[in-house]
Amino acid sequence: MKNDVVKAKEALDKLIKKARVHLYKPIQIAEILYRDRVYQDIVIEQLETYRNPSKKWRDVICRQFLGRTSTSSARYQDDLFNENAIPLDILSLLAQENRRTQGAIEAYIYQCVNNKFSQLSSALTYCDIHNHTDFQLTEFLDLFWNDAGLRRSIDKVYEIIVYALFAALVESLELMVEVSINPEQHHILVEFADFTERVIKLTPETTSFKTRAKIYRVGVTNAADRGLDMWANFGLAIQIKHLSLDEGLAENIVHSITADRIVIVCKEAEQKIIISLLTQIGWKSRIQSIITEKDLTIWYEKALRGQYHTLTAEKVLNTIKSEIQIEFPITENLGLQQFFTERAYHGLDISCYIQQ
Repeated sequence: MKNDVVKAKEALDKLIKKARVHLYKPIQIAEILYRDRVYQDIVIEQLETYRNPSKKWRDVICRQFLGRTSTSSARYQDDLFNENAIPLDILSLLAQENRRTQGAIEAYIYQCVNNKFSQLSSALTYCDIHNHTDFQLTEFLDLFWNDAGLRRSIDKVYEIIVYALFAALVESLELMVEVSINPEQHHILVEFADFTERVIKLTPETTSFKTRAKIYRVGVTNAADRGLDMWANFGLAIQIKHLSLDEGLAENIVHSITADRIVIVCKEAEQKIIISLLTQIGWKSRIQSIITEKDLTIWYEKALRGQYHTLTAEKVLNTIKSEIQIEFPITENLGLQQFFTERAYHGLDISCYIQQ
């Protein structure tokens, strides 16, 4: 390959490497190149001819294979064309090479997508072939930590395994939450009876009620989000933190959560750093507890194989499986091979683009 094409290819590889498992941005690039090659109704050097339309082209593909589209902000999505991603001069080089090879750059991107999906599918079969007797939390997490292609998704995996355990234990404990008013404030309840009945489910005649305690997972969020991951209907907010925490990020976490009782889940090596930072900036009082991966491993052992595993094990494993299907729908049959055939990618030689 010529030097200029090599430079463009390196930028593309960097984008693919940095992308999370759904690869929204690389797919958007592929669809821009496809549109340029097949329809020839855009001008690569004129960003406005495809900046917004390319998001729609990407979304068509993502709905087909992922069952979802990007929820990131418009600004974050437009970062795709910044100098540190795929600026117009780089995109122009990719487009030229793609036209010359009749779609080989597109085919290469989608082959990378297919490889990433295959890696994920292979790792997640761990949940299908292991039950409560041999499921090991550390083994499961290592499948993601030890694979560069999956490591970018480790944050969501952490959320899932924490949520599965916490939700199962809260359900098994049959926790109840009681909501009631101060009898001395009954006159306010009467005054706002329409509000309290419709919003809080309290009336002047019914001034309290009980409900099952539950933990909820916020779910798929902006890739740049560092806020709330889980919350409970008994006043708890949970933040999963598996990477290094600096003062700025610690401040962002606390400021982005309005709850007074925050639980942080982190790796054991980060615990002292987090406590020190939160103490320095005066927010330690808002942290109810810090839970480490070591704690999770011990609790998973009890939940799956402990004295009361019959009450908890199935709930934990079923929740992991269901949350994985929601978070990573790509684990199912995607039909990518048919897609490759429809676009005639199978007959293209992309060997020169594959990193050795």
